[in-house]
Amino acid sequence: MKKSLKICGVSDPKTLNYILNHPNPPKFIGFITNYRKSKRFVEYGKLKELIDVDKGDIKFVSVLVEPTDKILEKIKNFNFDYYQLYDVDPERTKEIKSKYKIKIITAITVSSKDDVIKYKEYSDVSDVILFDSKGYHKSESFDHNLLNEVPNELNKMIAGNIQIDDIPSFKNKDFIIDISGACENESGKKDISKIDKLLNLSAKI
Repeated sequence: MKKSLKICGVSDPKTLNYILNHPNPPKFIGFITNYRKSKRFVEYGKLKELIDVDKGDIKFVSVLVEPTDKILEKIKNFNFDYYQLYDVDPERTKEIKSKYKIKIITAITVSSKDDVIKYKEYSDVSDVILFDSKGYHKSESFDHNLLNEVPNELNKMIAGNIQIDDIPSFKNKDFIIDISGACENESGKKDISKIDKLLNLSAKI
């Protein structure tokens, strides 16, 4: 059984084409749409051109932090399947989902059990709940044991500085794995050889 993956922070055509044409592609690819502090941020014009491709069965995800109406209007016709929302309350999430007819990944940043249980506020409006670290773009870790009591039936994703060699430890856990920094070289650019290793490894578990 292949482990479901999301590779996040893709920002150039070469890397995107490599992933799209890989024999073991991920389920999701994420693009940093409005968070300029991230080294993976893609400017509006470049983003529109980058994702205007045949993506096959792969789902494209727009990663958004507190998105304004202005940015949502700008990207509403882009080739996205999901909006991944950080720091958006449940009512605003419901409004975005309804208005733009888009699937939602709600990102919950975790440092304690009190953070984890916030998923209950979003479970009715979100298609996927992402449990991430407080580091946002910094690829920081958090204690994944805090998620032990999250129900199996919840459609969920996990991030937070997960390394490629960590993948086998998720074999019997029903999380989609979200990886970004582990697929990059020392300069912060996506590394094709690391992506290849990740995708081949995930196909074996």
